[in-house]
Amino acid sequence: MDWTHYRFRSLWPLPAPPAAVFAALERVEDYPRWWRQVREVRRDDDTTGVVRIRSLLPYDLTFTAREVRRDRAAGVLEVAMTGDIEGWARWTLTARGTGTLARYDQVVDVRKPLLRRFAVPGRPVFRLNHRLMMRSGRRALAARLRAV
Repeated sequence: MDWTHYRFRSLWPLPAPPAAVFAALERVEDYPRWWRQVREVRRDDDTTGVVRIRSLLPYDLTFTAREVRRDRAAGVLEVAMTGDIEGWARWTLTARGTGTLARYDQVVDVRKPLLRRFAVPGRPVFRLNHRLMMRSGRRALAARLRAV
């Protein structure tokens, strides 16, 4: 087993139709305004930017995100990531009653040396850290969508 390889899935029930959720999620540069663990997003161009995140643990992850798919009709946003983490992440939105179910899938390999060094003993803590970040993001986006 490669201890630096991760697969994540999060399901976010959200109180808005898919079009509104898509509009919020496609504006990555706005994430730091509502998702406190996304510390910085710096756009390089229309499809690429540098993202810095930090959750509960005292380390930042910085990576370049490059859009590979933006399909409003299918409700899919996908990026390729390189840097401290390498791999991909995808949002898939589906209508659920009057709201949306946002599914987040991510497959990454950790490249940051500190995290690689602690890959085996730190794995449960790193997974928990990710879960807490995603829970915070879901709550913040739900509140933002309710306020609109």
